[in-house]
Amino acid sequence: MILTAESRYNLWVREHYRFLLRSAWALMGSRAVAEDVVQDCFTSAWKHRKQLRDPALARAWLFQIMRRHALRHMAPQPQALDDDDLLADEAAPEGSLDDQLDVVKALARIAPIHREVLVLFYFDDMPTAQMAQALEIAPGTVLSRLARAREALKTAMRPTAALTPATVAAVPLDRRLRKV
Repeated sequence: MILTAESRYNLWVREHYRFLLRSAWALMGSRAVAEDVVQDCFTSAWKHRKQLRDPALARAWLFQIMRRHALRHMAPQPQALDDDDLLADEAAPEGSLDDQLDVVKALARIAPIHREVLVLFYFDDMPTAQMAQALEIAPGTVLSRLARAREALKTAMRPTAALTPATVAAVPLDRRLRKV
């Protein structure tokens, strides 16, 4: 069966949409903005699809394009996440929703350079080599950014004076990240 260009595009979108939306949402902090970013990403990627030499690296290539579009949409100050945005996701991941919301809100409080490595590593299970390609950096740099990002996330998740220890989840950070 011969696929038309439209059916190939639709297949491509179905295969990569959730990955890109999840990544863009974590980077942008807003589902609506993330949807716009992903739409722009697919438009650009399809237009320049001949530049993708190895289809096995499509995710890393698409992430690169999405990241560039996200940086263009990014506001100078980090945006706060809406609880409504967080609850609107189609498939709720396993684990305590409160723990997941804490992690996602903390992600919004850290620098985008840290958010992107955490999202690729923990949310998308991308190997370090593909992360390096997606971020256009060396694999060793990926590992050092990941270490710094974990520390930044731990700091962002520390309770503030307004929170009591009872309101902070007792689950360790590493366990929370694996659930998200």
